[in-house]
Amino acid sequence: MSRRLLLLGGTTEALRLARDLGPEAIYSLAGLGRVPDDLACQVRVGGFGGADGLAAFIAEHGIELLLDMTHPYAAQISANAARAAQLAGIPCWALRRPGWQAGPWDDWREVDGWSELVAALFGFRRPLFTLGREPLAHLHEIPTHQHWTVRCLQSQPSVARADILGARGPFSLDGERALFERLGTDVLISKNSGSQSTEPKLQVARERGVPVLLLRRPLLPAVDREFTEPDALREALLQ
Repeated sequence: MSRRLLLLGGTTEALRLARDLGPEAIYSLAGLGRVPDDLACQVRVGGFGGADGLAAFIAEHGIELLLDMTHPYAAQISANAARAAQLAGIPCWALRRPGWQAGPWDDWREVDGWSELVAALFGFRRPLFTLGREPLAHLHEIPTHQHWTVRCLQSQPSVARADILGARGPFSLDGERALFERLGTDVLISKNSGSQSTEPKLQVARERGVPVLLLRRPLLPAVDREFTEPDALREALLQ
């Protein structure tokens, strides 16, 4: 993998690939989570200043291939990547991780955006949010009959009707069972990330008959090559 490439990461699959890259490659992170310090490739943290800024970075550093392996819900970053690659005249490849699929015993309900989510939540008392940090901006809106638990990467002090848990996957099935039991969770809120490392919560919801509210996936831009499996992307790089 000696090609001069820029890898937009932050996912488990991206980090695994980054561990195989040499010093000519650049691994880029938004900086919201842990920054690895054991990679042979270069690591860059922070934004680029939109598509134009990313295109300028690509030109300045002689990037030959842009890899978008960001989170399926990072729609703005993916849009910037596709546009920047066009401006810079280089190919853009993307990993498009498939979403989870509901089984016959699942009670999944898709919602579009925060307002629709709040309306769907009203009949519940003990929601567990696994959306990241977005619910933290709405702690002042918690209905009096609800107590929220928000699980995100970084903990912060709890408030009157909400607990904020700092945790990072992968999560075990037994650990998720214990969490649901301790919290008395009666509804789970999640993004349909498709990640194996966070999938156990869905099995626990299935076992306990707990409904799942899923934020609908955003539409992502078309790129030169799309892969649904990281191994296929890795094989294409080797070729």
